[in-house]
Amino acid sequence: WERRSTLRRPSTRTRAQPSSGSWAERRADMSTASPLPLESVIGFEGKVHGGLVLHPNGKTMLYPLGATIVIKELGDAFSQSFLQGHTDEVSCLTLSTDGRYLASGQISYMGFTADIIVWDLETRTMVHRMSLHKVKVQALTFSYDGKYLASLGGQDDNSLVIWDVETGNAICGSPTSNEQVTCVKFFSNTNTKLATGGHNNLDVWDFDRGNRKIRPTNCRLGQLRRICNSITVDEYDEYMYVGTTSGDVLQVSLSQHLFKAAGPLKSRVAKGVASNAIAPTGELVIGGGDGSVTVLERGSMKTMAATKLESGVTSCVMAPGVHKDGGFGIYCGTESSNIYYLKYSPTSGFQSELIQTCHHEPINDVAFPQGYSEVFATCGSSDIRVWHIAEARELLRIQVPNVECNCVAFFGDGGSIISGWSDGKIRAFAPQSGRLLYTINDAHSAVTAIIATNDCSRILSGGKEGNVRVWRVGPQSQTMVASMKEHKGPVNSIALRANDTECVSASSDGSAIIWDLARFTRNNSLFASTFFKACAYHPDESQIVTTGTDRKVTWWDAFDGQAIRILEGSGSAEINALDISAAGDMVVTGGGDKDVKIWGYDEGHCYHVGKGHSGAITKVKFTPDGERIVTVGAEGAIFIWQNMPIH
Repeated sequence: WERRSTLRRPSTRTRAQPSSGSWAERRADMSTASPLPLESVIGFEGKVHGGLVLHPNGKTMLYPLGATIVIKELGDAFSQSFLQGHTDEVSCLTLSTDGRYLASGQISYMGFTADIIVWDLETRTMVHRMSLHKVKVQALTFSYDGKYLASLGGQDDNSLVIWDVETGNAICGSPTSNEQVTCVKFFSNTNTKLATGGHNNLDVWDFDRGNRKIRPTNCRLGQLRRICNSITVDEYDEYMYVGTTSGDVLQVSLSQHLFKAAGPLKSRVAKGVASNAIAPTGELVIGGGDGSVTVLERGSMKTMAATKLESGVTSCVMAPGVHKDGGFGIYCGTESSNIYYLKYSPTSGFQSELIQTCHHEPINDVAFPQGYSEVFATCGSSDIRVWHIAEARELLRIQVPNVECNCVAFFGDGGSIISGWSDGKIRAFAPQSGRLLYTINDAHSAVTAIIATNDCSRILSGGKEGNVRVWRVGPQSQTMVASMKEHKGPVNSIALRANDTECVSASSDGSAIIWDLARFTRNNSLFASTFFKACAYHPDESQIVTTGTDRKVTWWDAFDGQAIRILEGSGSAEINALDISAAGDMVVTGGGDKDVKIWGYDEGHCYHVGKGHSGAITKVKFTPDGERIVTVGAEGAIFIWQNMPIH
């Protein structure tokens, strides 16, 4: 009793009281929560074909990230603004020729309609929300004068609809081909003609505004059978250039609806032509699924120059203007969420510059150095990245091929980054150079949780098999001090007391165990009908907060292990992550419902909700100074939110 009473520091905190009221009452409380302001994002949805859009002014770039559309000023790391109104992942973007209007479409659930939103970019406001297509909006295009918008439904809808941009009303629509149609494009000089392409179909449509009809004319391709990925119409409406999954570009006469030529002449593009565009100097630029970017001479379809990026090019956008040497600039978005600027010169070929990068697969963890809020680390498939929070810029990338990084943490002195990997190894890296400092082999079957003690002498790790292990770390050797075997499922989270005498581990077996780190035995256990996903000590260490798959956030007494309060943290999905502010007055949670929620610690009321993620939130963290909140998700995006006072 004496030993335990010394472990628990006296606290003036009033015990949180059990919550009362029905779930409906608490949900009503949640609906009064104010929006959490989004400060910046790190990421780019590279899998959206044609998702990277450049404003005609040449200075503003627009691209989707989950359910959010990001507006970024080129050359200014601090300038980002956001268009938020979609309820799910954005599937396509298009910009009017004058740059005033942006139209965006989204994915929805099976059986539900998917929204199209028209935005006014001058005021950054929503003009129209339009719903007709089911499940997914496949592609969008504005007419050259910006009066009409054409939208194409996904494979569950497969219809073409023409909208009046001024009123937001549908003018007319028609089912397209029997097979899926994937792309649509208005002509460059008339608003009464447009082209669509898809699986073994390529059509030119006549739009009759007076009779509210659209009528298709099939393009004659002879013996060719192609699946179309992208369509570009030239400036005179003479030809359209159709990129196909077969790796060639078809040149089709628009007046005769007839196939004329195909290129590149010598060899096709591996993995298909994913995007194409016409350069200011008249050449055709194509982006391949293999990462290649090729410049073709438009008349003969001969290859003039080519380069290769690291993954498939889903967007090719021309920078305005021609360089002094007769070259031009291209912005390319790739499947691996990178954005490149390529400078093409007729004499020296391509020069590439990476201007933006992020994870393109789920991010598993996020960590801050102790007491320092300017940088943070994230980890995902095969790499760890260190970011500067104010500039939203990558500082360091550490790659280990063919293994997945499950967890990451900083040593208290900032001397190393420790990480747990799917091959069961713990790896430590230097935080500035990324050099491997040491490896602990066979730490677990797979390392799922990791934390360093505050005295920087030991590492605590949790494994997929359920063991919690303590490692003594020295400059020359790393040895196991203890292995605590009580969990029957993966250890998802470990929280540590400030004096390193006790820790709590949360597991998928429905238990969270408080361990004595002097005797390496269990002090207490917390049980619930849930897979515990996350746990944290309050700063005064009198209470523990846990969350998991039962959608509840639970406050526990750290001394006797009794539940003090249970809150419904979500109405629809599991909660994967939580964190407590350094001041101890706020709790942030995130999970499968894609919402970031800020709760008052003492009263258990939800004050703020942040919407923007399109995948499940995997980790949430307050910055050590409490000014911001960083959340990461299964879509590979990093969202940085401005923290708001709760009163």
